Amino acid sequence: MSKPLMISPAVPNVPWQEKPEGIVNAPVWRFKDNPIIGRNPVKNVARIFNSAVMPYEGKFIGVFRGEQTNGIPYIYMGRSEDGIHWDFEENKIPFVDEEGNSFMPHYAYDPRLVKVEDTYYIIWCQDFYGAAIGMAKTTDFKTFIRVENPFLPFNRNAVLFPRKINGSFMMLSRPSDSGHTPFGDIFVSESKDLVYWGKHRHVMGRGHEWWESLKIGGGAAPIETSEGWLMFYHGVSGTCNGFVYSIGGAILDLENPSIVKYRCENFLLTPEEWYEERGFVPNVVFPCATIHDPESGKIAIYYGSADSYVGLAFTYFDEIMDYIKENSRVNENDTEIGKR
Repeated sequence: MSKPLMISPAVPNVPWQEKPEGIVNAPVWRFKDNPIIGRNPVKNVARIFNSAVMPYEGKFIGVFRGEQTNGIPYIYMGRSEDGIHWDFEENKIPFVDEEGNSFMPHYAYDPRLVKVEDTYYIIWCQDFYGAAIGMAKTTDFKTFIRVENPFLPFNRNAVLFPRKINGSFMMLSRPSDSGHTPFGDIFVSESKDLVYWGKHRHVMGRGHEWWESLKIGGGAAPIETSEGWLMFYHGVSGTCNGFVYSIGGAILDLENPSIVKYRCENFLLTPEEWYEERGFVPNVVFPCATIHDPESGKIAIYYGSADSYVGLAFTYFDEIMDYIKENSRVNENDTEIGKR
């Protein structure tokens, strides 16, 4: 059997640190200088976390959840030469409507950043008379035009696929309720025009194991491979001392991503370091982005830590694909088309 291939543009300067000795279990290791973004990173912002980055013009660009000093989250933009050291714009991203008029959300958090064809899309959670999904587009990271909210409240954890599938945009999301949802499954929806969304399909539900037994949600934009979409997501456990957020991995069908081909029953990363266990919300690792290079097989995973920091972890494509497949456990709800 031939090895799977990663299908994406080359990124020869992907942030990287070689695997240290002594890695056991999942082949994922942390950057030794984590966290890469600490507290009070820019004026009027106390913490940056749960943020998304991607390659741009030979360097790196990102959209960042900035918890302001008044406690309200918003989205800020940052740039980096190496994907590790970041410079942030002091002002919030200035969203406008189609006519160019200011159109700022009341709050915005947990952004994702995905390029589809020649346009970059920012997807986040915001107030739409309840927690719902906000979206904007840009081609130059200077003008950010809001587009229609994809779904009614209540919804979170939305992320676009990086290409259209059968001519349609595809988006993962996690329907929820008005509070800090104690439940949740991942669904996929499609749209021809980014205005009307439908053909909603169930992708996968809470897992068999404790680390994702409460709820799950989308994370980084799926990575296209010859064997399907490689998806890093978050799984949540309820403990006697609160929630614990870990990172999981799955591989979805390439042309029908409501079908789960492989789903790792083990977490890939769980809170262990001080910056993951101790912070504004303790015991959280929350994936939001990857930078990956098909030529070297390197994957850098960006994740929020304890709602206080940004961490960076690494894996090799071949190793993580093998690990997910070797430790896969799927059920009927995973492998069905997701339509009832």
